[in-house]
Amino acid sequence: MAITLTAWYASIASPSGIPERHQLNKTNAPDLNLLIVLDALLSENSVARAAKALGLSSSALSRSLARLRATTGDQLLVRAGRDLVPTPRALELRAQVRALVDGAHAVLCPCNSADLGELERTFSIRANEGFVDTFGAELIALVTATAPNVRLRFAPKPDKNVEALRTGAVDLEVGVVGHTGPELRVQALFRDRFIGVVRADHPLAGEHVTPHRYASFGHISVSRRGQVSGPIDNLLETLRLQRTVAAVVSSFPAALSLARDSNLIANVPERQTRKSRGGMLSFTLPVLTTTLTISQIWHPRFDNDPAHRWLRSCLRLVCANQESSLYDVGAAEP
Repeated sequence: MAITLTAWYASIASPSGIPERHQLNKTNAPDLNLLIVLDALLSENSVARAAKALGLSSSALSRSLARLRATTGDQLLVRAGRDLVPTPRALELRAQVRALVDGAHAVLCPCNSADLGELERTFSIRANEGFVDTFGAELIALVTATAPNVRLRFAPKPDKNVEALRTGAVDLEVGVVGHTGPELRVQALFRDRFIGVVRADHPLAGEHVTPHRYASFGHISVSRRGQVSGPIDNLLETLRLQRTVAAVVSSFPAALSLARDSNLIANVPERQTRKSRGGMLSFTLPVLTTTLTISQIWHPRFDNDPAHRWLRSCLRLVCANQESSLYDVGAAEP
């Protein structure tokens, strides 16, 4: 809701509107609250009208005028018949005081928009390689089309530690939400699921993939921490099956690269590897895995930052534009 000029003046200029601990109280420091009063007096040339504009009493304005005269060493406004007229010193100060008050107003009022055409800023986004590979190019194109001087720095995501968000080293993080801490903001972008991916002429091509056939081939495990087993192994165990993990890699693109040139099976998130699976075969896993919710995460210091809000909206738009599609085994993906 917009702040009216009268309410803003009153909240700043009224002696009862500002806690004493927040006012300047050094012996030789000027009372900056008097600038608001002086601006009103020089605009109205009337104690009564200035008091009305500020929501104060005429007696309070008269006392403030006396303090202004003592502070500046000038009468500022003197009587001419029934009116008050500014002194030469007051005329000199009028434009300067107006500029100072306008500047204070700009600082204290909410900033609801950013000049994207003139914005020069580097945003650091922490995301895994699969996300950058799938969504990065479209996000960059959307951002630079509106804000040509904005740069995106994609940072690696070695773990789920959110300290970089708290310190400001990272502006935005994208991924599955772990333990974030209560103060961080989270917004879902899309849902994803794990699928199996093999090379085009894999022995599984054209088959209905059963749990037994699935477990009979070697697999590639993806783990930033080098873990061999995971949820898929637990699900196979309930069926009295066990797979062989032939390799462990740290990223989904690396897993797909290995699967492309071997008989190994890569288990990867569908949407985040869409562009990396060209010419390969995908199939629904024969065990029921948990659906993933991919979110963007940020620190609340950026809640009302117009440029950061705009970046978050760009990310939402890019993710919404790319629809999920799953190809049956036996048909290569484009």
